[in-house]
Amino acid sequence: MTTYNQLAGLRVNYLGSDPTLNTGNEGQVWYNSTSGTLKSLVQIKTFSAGSNMSTARQLLAGCGTQTAALAFGGGPPNTNVTEEYSGYTWAAGGNLGTTRRSFAGAGTQTAGLGFGGFTTVNSNATEEYDGASWTAGGNLGTAREAVGGAGTQTAGLGFGGYSTAVTNITEEYDGSAWTAGGNLGTARYANLGNAGTQTAGLAFGGKTTVVTNVTEEYDGSTWTSGGTLNTARSSLAGSGIQTSAVAFGGNTTPSGYTAPGATEQYDGTSWTTVTSMTTARRNLAGCGTNTSSVIFGGGNPNASAATEEFNSTIFSPATGAWASGGNYPTSIFEPGGAGTQTAALGFGGRTGPGGQTNATKEYDGSAWSAGGNLGTARYLLAGAGTQTAGLGFGGYRGAPTSSITNLTEEYDGTSWGPGGNMTTARFGLGGAGTQTSALAFGGGLNPGDSNATEEYDGTSWGPGGNLSTTRRALAGAGTQTAGLAFGGTTSTTSQSATEEYDGSTWTAGGNLNTARRQLAGAGTQTAGLAFGGNTGVIVTGTTELYDGTGWTSAPPMGTARYVLGGCGTQTAGLGFSGYIGPGVSVATEEWSGPQTTATASTLTTS
Repeated sequence: MTTYNQLAGLRVNYLGSDPTLNTGNEGQVWYNSTSGTLKSLVQIKTFSAGSNMSTARQLLAGCGTQTAALAFGGGPPNTNVTEEYSGYTWAAGGNLGTTRRSFAGAGTQTAGLGFGGFTTVNSNATEEYDGASWTAGGNLGTAREAVGGAGTQTAGLGFGGYSTAVTNITEEYDGSAWTAGGNLGTARYANLGNAGTQTAGLAFGGKTTVVTNVTEEYDGSTWTSGGTLNTARSSLAGSGIQTSAVAFGGNTTPSGYTAPGATEQYDGTSWTTVTSMTTARRNLAGCGTNTSSVIFGGGNPNASAATEEFNSTIFSPATGAWASGGNYPTSIFEPGGAGTQTAALGFGGRTGPGGQTNATKEYDGSAWSAGGNLGTARYLLAGAGTQTAGLGFGGYRGAPTSSITNLTEEYDGTSWGPGGNMTTARFGLGGAGTQTSALAFGGGLNPGDSNATEEYDGTSWGPGGNLSTTRRALAGAGTQTAGLAFGGTTSTTSQSATEEYDGSTWTAGGNLNTARRQLAGAGTQTAGLAFGGNTGVIVTGTTELYDGTGWTSAPPMGTARYVLGGCGTQTAGLGFSGYIGPGVSVATEEWSGPQTTATASTLTTS
């Protein structure tokens, strides 16, 4: 037997509590003596789709963060259009004063900077954005296109580009005028990658006469060599800071038409290749951080309006994993769910525009089979209870008699029978509890949303304490006297709010890390499971675990989806059906949650 100490040269740490979950601890192994759990940390790095820009374009500039980004200019043909990203959608901003493409951006959404570029000739124009409109700033000393940029509106950095030839010139901006800085070691252009600040800048890739993988670091006066990119390229995008940057996309040939989707992360010394973008492209823009970026525009070869968000999440593999189960027999979404991972119930759902089903399916841990039909076909209903004592309530009945319903039905393992109606008819509500002690909360009224809570005693519904946050499309878990409500939407805003119910009153709990709606839930008030959903425009498979105080990120579902069915516990959850946008998923996934015991505190391998 070989000990971990001999294998890795490190002892397994023996800790009373988990260390801070950050990238500095990635790969670390430790034993939590309190929970008796052997743990380690890894990172998941993924792209997800954001909403498209209104104007498709290449050679644009950008700045800001993943949830407050700015896209401006671009072409061809040249445009002065500015758009602002909220993390959900793009909205029109004030137009640039100088219509142009192939220029640089820096700063934030409310304090942006754009400089250089190409109109009909190379430009030295600088403009400053205040969140509503652009005004002229001090001109660059050297007019140029395909320039790199970094920093802020009052401490900007411009480097490289093409004037009358490829240049290595660097200039620094103080909020009113540009002055000379230290020259790049390698003169280059073609929208080289950039990140960082005026005193800690980063330049990578670009083109000399060929595409390059050269990286240089700026200290406020001098550029020095950094680690080379794994994939030499030009016309790429970048985000982050000098010691923690990301490179996205670009061209791998001088002709400029081979656009890879390759993504690389920089740690201040070397680049590591990570996951690829969904849409490979060149001449794009990006902003944000090493772990939370947004990229937009570009082309391959035609101009694109596509937006993608890059996220890097660190978690312990001991928090569990999803595995494939037997497919749902019919293609539906917006079903109700109840039961456990090995004895689940799926019922109702939507079959398409205006269509709904009354079908019920039973899961035995490996396959679904037909159960007794609901008395009333509907979708966006809530569920509670077990496979042999289930409860379905509320929902929406589609064509030909579209209406919100307050109907309650009880399942005995074979057939559904009528229960007492809810006082408030609603859809997209949360549910928890059992057939004889259930909880219904929130939901849509159309128009408007509800904060009402109702309690079921097996015969009739009675009033409970109102939710603090009025919302629909939320998830629930727990029991009638220890309930959990999380996520959802108010108007058009996805929610992260979590509330805990004690049988009479809701109080605030720890917020979800990812605000979202139309998600699924399972577990209890002190051991909850949240999975799937959408953030407003992004379909997600994000999974989080609740411990009664806060949520912890866990490995995502294999198939990102929303309006899915869910049930089970924090250690044995089930997700099924759902909408993947566009299209419906029939996939079933089984969640195996965190290990709770360990028999030894020493890791060995034979």
